[in-house]
Amino acid sequence: MAAMRNWLLPEFIEDVLPAEAARIEFLRRQLLDLFKVNGYQYVIPPMLEYMESLITGTGHDLDLATFKVVDQLTGRLMGVRADTTPQAARIDAHMLNQQGVSRLCYAGAVLRTKPDGLARTREPLQVGAELFGHAGIESDIEIQRLMIKALQLLGLSELHIDFSHVAIFESLVKAGNINASLEQALYAALQSKDKASVATLTVDLEADIQQALVNLTDLNGTVAILDKAQVLLPKIPTITKALNDLRAVANQLADLNVHISFDLCELRGYHYHSGIVFAAYAKGYAGPLALGGRYDEVGVAFGRPRPATGFSLDLRGVVTALSPAVLANAILAPAGSAKNLLAKIEALRATGQIVIQALPDAVLDVAELNCDRQLVQVGDEWKIEAII
Repeated sequence: MAAMRNWLLPEFIEDVLPAEAARIEFLRRQLLDLFKVNGYQYVIPPMLEYMESLITGTGHDLDLATFKVVDQLTGRLMGVRADTTPQAARIDAHMLNQQGVSRLCYAGAVLRTKPDGLARTREPLQVGAELFGHAGIESDIEIQRLMIKALQLLGLSELHIDFSHVAIFESLVKAGNINASLEQALYAALQSKDKASVATLTVDLEADIQQALVNLTDLNGTVAILDKAQVLLPKIPTITKALNDLRAVANQLADLNVHISFDLCELRGYHYHSGIVFAAYAKGYAGPLALGGRYDEVGVAFGRPRPATGFSLDLRGVVTALSPAVLANAILAPAGSAKNLLAKIEALRATGQIVIQALPDAVLDVAELNCDRQLVQVGDEWKIEAII
């Protein structure tokens, strides 16, 4: 019984078996190629960093999601990365130190203390792209278009992108001189769209601020909701700019065949993001496929404030949600070292064909090997025939 338990993995930690692993790796390469032709440079940050670097500027949530260990060399607290974005920000700020715009991308496992995402795993395969050094709406739109292209490349159709802007709530908090405790309570109530709680929490605020916060719970829908928001929300310059930026997004993404909606009550990553935030969904999938937004404040923690925007997706989660993966069929070659046989095998492999050569005296099961064809010698040549 004890020996059997040796094979068990921790809860929500799983092996990726051959068919799924093959599909994940194929799609990972395609995504990185897409990022490359769009000017995004590939980086591979370390799995472990000192905690200060991993969570600085990202809020409390990432701290709770991070596994922590003690460095045996220095005694300092280290963490296993739960999100690659802060690492990309550190690389931009200190390792590259470019004066102009830098575009970075990554693809690697992260580890989280609790399961989340489509795959309900604690070890997502995070793939993403980040743009540093530009504060305008144009860079937000570049990232959003890249995310949409990435999801479409994965074979996902009928995409739905939901947008919000954290500056709207942030502006109302400042205008109402709302303290940190009330801000947190309002944040929680707005996330659940609890209009009654929002009204109760804001009863002592000025009437226009209270009404604006209550109105946020209803401001969700198509692009027309932005016009309604322009009427219902106070004429605060930062709110006006946020609404104009969201309109620009709707206009610029119209040619990508996606459904666009807005939910001004959505404050995902409020303590981390500083501008537009967005989530991508698709028909038939139970949760967001990708998340992103602007996070201009993170670089401050590294001593070099840089505007930044980006997105990431859990490739493993997306693949898990797709139809079951199937291994590609292979060609079975007989055992042997004849030169013409080996030459034929290598010629087939050079074209991308999977060729498995049998080993002497080994058990041979063509179903296990997923072989549907075989090499058969006909005279001096080797021919491919179907396995019947």
